[in-house]
Amino acid sequence: MTIDFDTKWDHRGLNSLKWEFFVRDGEPEPWEDTSPDLGDARVLSMWVADMDFRVAEPIVAALQRRVQSGIFGYAGVTSGYISAVTSWMQRRHGCPLNHEWVVATIGLVPALHMIVRQFTGPGDSVLIQRPVYYPFSYAVENNQRKVISNSLCLENGEYRMDFDDLEAKVRDANIKLAILCNPHNPVGRVWSRGELSKFARICHRNKILVVSDEIHGDLILPGHKMTSYCALDPELTENSIVCTSASKTFNLAGLKTSNLIIKNSDIRAKMKAEIHASGLWGLNPFGLVATQTAYESGESWLKEVIRYIADNHELLDSYLRMYIPVLSVAPAEATYLAWVDCRGLGLDESALNDLMMGNARVYLNNGSIFGPEGSGFVRINLACPSSILKEALGRIRTAVNELLT
Repeated sequence: MTIDFDTKWDHRGLNSLKWEFFVRDGEPEPWEDTSPDLGDARVLSMWVADMDFRVAEPIVAALQRRVQSGIFGYAGVTSGYISAVTSWMQRRHGCPLNHEWVVATIGLVPALHMIVRQFTGPGDSVLIQRPVYYPFSYAVENNQRKVISNSLCLENGEYRMDFDDLEAKVRDANIKLAILCNPHNPVGRVWSRGELSKFARICHRNKILVVSDEIHGDLILPGHKMTSYCALDPELTENSIVCTSASKTFNLAGLKTSNLIIKNSDIRAKMKAEIHASGLWGLNPFGLVATQTAYESGESWLKEVIRYIADNHELLDSYLRMYIPVLSVAPAEATYLAWVDCRGLGLDESALNDLMMGNARVYLNNGSIFGPEGSGFVRINLACPSSILKEALGRIRTAVNELLT
């Protein structure tokens, strides 16, 4: 079955954060610069991590049936929902799970904040691996904990973990918790089983709770294989929380539904207590329906969307090599997010932003928001019609040529 990913949807009136808002100082402001009525002058929005694609039709149909009931009261997790989650993890990732290990939450970012509060104290250190998804830092700093970065190493255009630095930091800093991004956002690495096992052994030896954010774990590009943290040696991963969701995989982020996989009963009880103490124990009835349907009936759609995203990654890479060689993109292994190295332009953060937003009229994520290690990079969302990507690349090419001539 061929699914239409080429249509350019008009997002006006949908309260779309990506297309109807501009974020200034962390606050979204309504704006109209992305309106199709502006033609070539409109901004192309390629920043926040959601897709421009219509979701799988079985999900639409299931939500329509739910809406037709006319009953939108409080909702709870059913055995059918849990079975859909556990079956997906077994089928896609080779992880046999007990039903009681699954703890549903209203989203992974709120869950990260709750995890930090429950399993660390004020002044404790939390390890992350920058450049990395910036809400990791927010979850730590907003709760008066200290960020320690075991920063990734960039060698010959590819990122790797620095295990010597990791060993030193877990030995010398008061680290209670480590947040792992698997696969990594924004650099796109799919960590190998060997890399994950080495990371797990170091954390296990130092009694560090590991939180593995696997929200992009189903968006693995052809030729690569995802290893879930919960598929590692059980002895090494007993002290862990694995975070999953259908939100990125199936474009359901606005429905605020995610799942924590917690094997350890003591950790699980403490997490449930924190959820109740935070008053965040309710779940979105539409999110529950959409997630269950996605896991039960969405694999054919996912197969096609991965193929489309892989083609967009190839389009980006080949275009940069041919027309804008001063820019380069990290090898594509996972996610629909591309990490582009713009350091060859010699611009500071402000000037790079002016080039992309002001001259090219393309709204991207500045790399510095992922940590100082991201300075000089931008993150581009490729989950869009290829025509939008081509238009954005043409604009960037013109802006760069004007800068360099």
